[in-house]
Amino acid sequence: MLSLPVRGQIPTFTPLDLDLPTPEEAPLAPPPWDGGEPLEIAPPPVPPTLTPSAPPPNRPYTLGAGDRVRLDIFNIPEYSGEYPVLIDGTLNLPLIGTVPVADLTLQQAADLLSQRYAPYLTRPIVTLGLLRPRPVRLAIAGEVQRPGSYTVTVDEGRQFPTVTELIALAEGITLSADVRQVRIRRTYQGIEQTYTVDLWELLQAGELGQDIPLRDGDALIIPTAMAINPQELRQLADASFAPDAPSSIQIAIVGEVVRPGTHTLRVDAVGVLPSVTTAIKEAGGITTLANVRNIELRRTPRNGQEESIQVDLWELLQSGDLSQDVLLQPGDRIIVTQAPEIDSATIGTLTSATFSPNTVRVNVVGEVNRGGTLELPPNTPLNQAILAAGGFNNRARQSRVELVRLNPNGTVSRQEFAVDLTQGIDTENNPVLLNNDVVVVNRSFLARTTDTLTSVLAPVGGFVSFINFFRIFGFLN
Repeated sequence: MLSLPVRGQIPTFTPLDLDLPTPEEAPLAPPPWDGGEPLEIAPPPVPPTLTPSAPPPNRPYTLGAGDRVRLDIFNIPEYSGEYPVLIDGTLNLPLIGTVPVADLTLQQAADLLSQRYAPYLTRPIVTLGLLRPRPVRLAIAGEVQRPGSYTVTVDEGRQFPTVTELIALAEGITLSADVRQVRIRRTYQGIEQTYTVDLWELLQAGELGQDIPLRDGDALIIPTAMAINPQELRQLADASFAPDAPSSIQIAIVGEVVRPGTHTLRVDAVGVLPSVTTAIKEAGGITTLANVRNIELRRTPRNGQEESIQVDLWELLQSGDLSQDVLLQPGDRIIVTQAPEIDSATIGTLTSATFSPNTVRVNVVGEVNRGGTLELPPNTPLNQAILAAGGFNNRARQSRVELVRLNPNGTVSRQEFAVDLTQGIDTENNPVLLNNDVVVVNRSFLARTTDTLTSVLAPVGGFVSFINFFRIFGFLN
């Protein structure tokens, strides 16, 4: 403790119980600056990214080539002024010459300039401000229409470009983009880190914190979605960072459609992309053997690994689930698979769907007035096809007709139906006809008997005619 001295005495002190380092352990004080190389200004520590989904923190702006700054030295206007950061990242200043400032914040650069001016000025107070930032050079890769590098000039009144603005510069995302895992690769004062933003959160909750401003040198990577969710595609297509719809797209469609092959689909005036049903309609509609519950859409994203999307158009017809009518992009391939069997219970619904042909081709042969191939509306029943062929003639067996149909497994089924021309649609007695069905109207019993007798008596009739020929000319008189 401290003892107060008596006048005339030398004060004595009792040592305090302090845990002080020994002279050997004490750190050496930095040597005074002698006007040579400046003291090293250590950049502030960069905290690590805590989670891979955290957007980057808002750190101070760092200087680089192309910036224009305002230097003010208190009470010394002759050394104050506007200066550019040169291509090598330095400032060329009066009295002290070249000073490297690349990757320093404005405060760090001001502290460095104060040290440089200290040998020439008494306690210099330096203020450094940014007049005009350098052009921002950015890179974007992955699931965008035009990946590459872009340069954005930050003029007066314009802020630094955000994530969605850079995507818009690259003409928007593709429909294979994973907007939940957009990565930003940033180098700050020599340390590279990767951050992640969730643009789906921006779309769903309006979370503007996910649409962060970008810095010079940032690289934006839009990854490919591991699995495409058809319910989200339409929301992505309507987003502000979605691409502008082209005038047309080219796709390929194969399988159970009337006209398989490549087709060019036009985009409507509103700019809505064509969908799976649009493509099927352009291909002439589905065939009777199509399995609308298992249509496959194949798409090749930027990473080259083909993706497959399963489409169930039966769900669209039954519940109006528009997510099943997936929007298309250029290069998509649609495969309409074959059904294992024809389900008579679903025929009526399918033939009247918008992606079915507008007509069905049915052959009516046999004892009708106008037999042949007929173009009939969808959902035409058996008896209406007979009426469309002019009805029965006087030789027809009017009680029963035959229906011949090609099955998905390649076999041909043949079935007889009782005919009632006044009956409505009935799967048991008056089924709906499918494309390429054949209706056979056979002869009646009387017509068959007459035809048989005619064929049997034909030789006798010919012999009688031969005798009559000789009788005419008197050879048999």
